[in-house]
Amino acid sequence: MSFSKGIEYVLFDMDGLMIDSEKIYTDVTNEILAKYGKEMTWDIKAGCMGKPEKEAALYLLSFFPEISLRLEDYLTQRNTLQDLAWPTVPLLPGVRKLVLHLKKHNIPIAVATGSRRRNYEMKTSHLSEVFGCFEGNVVCGDDPRSGMRSKPDPDIFLVAAKETLGRDVGPLKGEDEKGVEVTDAQRIERGKGLVLEDGLPGMQAGKRAGMAVVWVPDANLLDVNYSGNEKADQILKSLEDFVPEEWGLPPYDP
Repeated sequence: MSFSKGIEYVLFDMDGLMIDSEKIYTDVTNEILAKYGKEMTWDIKAGCMGKPEKEAALYLLSFFPEISLRLEDYLTQRNTLQDLAWPTVPLLPGVRKLVLHLKKHNIPIAVATGSRRRNYEMKTSHLSEVFGCFEGNVVCGDDPRSGMRSKPDPDIFLVAAKETLGRDVGPLKGEDEKGVEVTDAQRIERGKGLVLEDGLPGMQAGKRAGMAVVWVPDANLLDVNYSGNEKADQILKSLEDFVPEEWGLPPYDP
């Protein structure tokens, strides 16, 4: 398999890639739905991943129109249960090693997450050794940026590259969208970015942004029906399997 050798900056998703929060999302959601005899399957969960809180909740509840659970009530119950768990959520394997390695070698890095800013702070405050390496280069789903769409649209990765890392990636839209003009130099700049993602919408967003994508999905996602055109450049079981030099990045120390 051949990979780009011109990677100059790396963009990280957070939930399910860096921290083991997806299990909390699943357990809490199914605890609430169990009261109605329902369950969130992986086919449903796949479509929720990477979306902002309200959008993900609306998508979830659209599969259960027969139950008497209002959006506001669901969010209140979910947030109460999740807030108890966030301060203990652990890093996933390989994350600490990779982030500290990229920081050591001055590779520009940023986080692009659909999480709300308040939740980002709750999830990461006890993991400052790793998340402190990003030095505030973090874009959250509810940040006040006019018109920023959620994954699978590419906006959040382009915003992260342009506004936090200062990369000239051009318009904050996908190149294939009507009326969007990207110069050759901006197209090359987009191609210097590497997106690390665990969700299907996030993988699609990274490719639509014109960047290389390493997809690190939960094994259950591999069984979900996927008909999209976007394909990851590499699929890994864990970030422990990530090999920096395959992307032109400095190798790990022996």
